[in-house]
Amino acid sequence: MTSPVPDPSPELLQRALAVRRAAGQLAQSSDAERQAALEAMAAALEQASAEILGANAADREAALADGLPPALAARLVLDGPKLTAAVAGVRQVAALGDPLGRRQLHTELDQGLVLERITVPLGVVGVIFEARPDALMQIAALAVRSGNGALLKGGREARRSCAAIHAALQQGLAASAVSPQALDLLTSREESLALLKLDGLVDLIIPRGSNALVRFIQDNTRLPVLGHADGICHLYVDAEADGEEALRVALDSKIQYPAACNAIETLLVHHAIAADFLPRAVAAFVAAGVELRGDAGACALGVPLPASEEDWGTEYSDLVLAVKLVDDLEAALAHIARYGSRHTEAICTTNPATAEQFLRAVDSAGVFANCSTRFADGFRYGLGAEVGISTQTLPPRGPVGLEGLITYRYRLRGHGQTVADYARGDQRFLHRSLPL
Repeated sequence: MTSPVPDPSPELLQRALAVRRAAGQLAQSSDAERQAALEAMAAALEQASAEILGANAADREAALADGLPPALAARLVLDGPKLTAAVAGVRQVAALGDPLGRRQLHTELDQGLVLERITVPLGVVGVIFEARPDALMQIAALAVRSGNGALLKGGREARRSCAAIHAALQQGLAASAVSPQALDLLTSREESLALLKLDGLVDLIIPRGSNALVRFIQDNTRLPVLGHADGICHLYVDAEADGEEALRVALDSKIQYPAACNAIETLLVHHAIAADFLPRAVAAFVAAGVELRGDAGACALGVPLPASEEDWGTEYSDLVLAVKLVDDLEAALAHIARYGSRHTEAICTTNPATAEQFLRAVDSAGVFANCSTRFADGFRYGLGAEVGISTQTLPPRGPVGLEGLITYRYRLRGHGQTVADYARGDQRFLHRSLPL
C-alpha cells in the first residue's frame, strides 16, 4: 500500500458518527441484550448460508483469474464446514461471561469517599483485514459482545463474501435490541485509507494481513494500532526430544494450515539428534509437498535446497520451510531472538528443565513445549474468537479476544469532600480495600 492517506469524505464522517452513536447506546446495553444480539446474528448467518457460500465461490473464481498469491487464496476459502465453525464461534462468544461492568478495584479512600475501577468498552474499533471473510464474523461478534462499534474493511478479493456476511449480520442485529448501525462495512480502498484519519471517532485500529499492510497502517495513522507485522515462528527439536513426537508436532506446525501466521517457518534441530531425526523429517515433509531449504549441516543430512540468509527472516505463509542445525539450546535461543517476530515459538524435549528454560527465556506472545504452534489461536484458547494476534510486549498480547476490546474507568463517589481538606491535614486517607 503506497497511496497517500486521503481525508475522510463527508459521507464517511457521517457513517463513522452513526457508528459512534450506536456504540454509545451499545455500551449501556445489558449482558442479556448483547447475548441475544449475537444469537440473532448467528441465526441470520445460518439462514443466509447459501448466499454467503455463493458469494465466496464467486470471489474465489475471480481470485483464481486474477492470480491471487496462494497464501491469500487459502485464506479466502469459506466453505460449508468453515462457515459452520464460524457461526459456532459467534455462539461461543455469546456464551462467554460479560466483560463489561467488572469491578477490578474497590477502595475506600476515606469515610464516604469510595473509588472503583470498572471495565468499559473502548468505543469504536476499525478493523482492516485481507482475504479472510470469516474474520468479519469473528470480529463483529467480539465487538458487539464487548459493547463496541466497528468499522470493518475486508480485502478487495473478498468483497462479495464480506458484503453477504455483513448483510446477514445487519439482519440479525435488526431483530435484536442492538442497532445495526453499530457495524459498518467499508467497501473501497479510499475508505480504508481515510479510516486511518478518523481521530476522535475511532479508538483503535486492528490490521490483519500482510507485513506490508500492517507496516503501512502503523506508519500512517495517529490512532493506536494493535496487531503484528510478521509471523516468523520456530520449532526447536532438542537433543533429548522424542523423535516421533517431535515429527508429529513439526508436521502439524507447518502443514496443517501453512498460510496461518502461527505456522512455523524455521525448524531448528540440535546436531546431536539430527542424524537420526532429520532424514525421517525430510522424507515426511517432502511427501507432504513442503519445499525444504537448509544450512550446510541440514543439506548434508538430506535437505534438498540450500538456504540463504534471507530465508531465516522470511514468513513464507506457504509450504516452504527453512531448516538449521544448532549446537545447543543457547544457539537455538540466540537464533530465535535474532530472527523471530515474538509471535509463537516451540520446543520439543523430554527434559523438563530444558523445557522450562526455553519457556522462561523466549520473549514471544506464545511459548510452547511439546505441542504445535498452531494452538496459538483465540478459539483454541477458549476466547471464543479473536480480533487478531498482538506481538507487542504491552497487553493485550497473543490472540486478542474480548479482553483486548475493553478498557476501564475510575469512578469516585463522595459527599462533598475537597482535596483542600487533605492538603491542610484536616483529614487523612484510609486507603482501605473493599470487597470486589
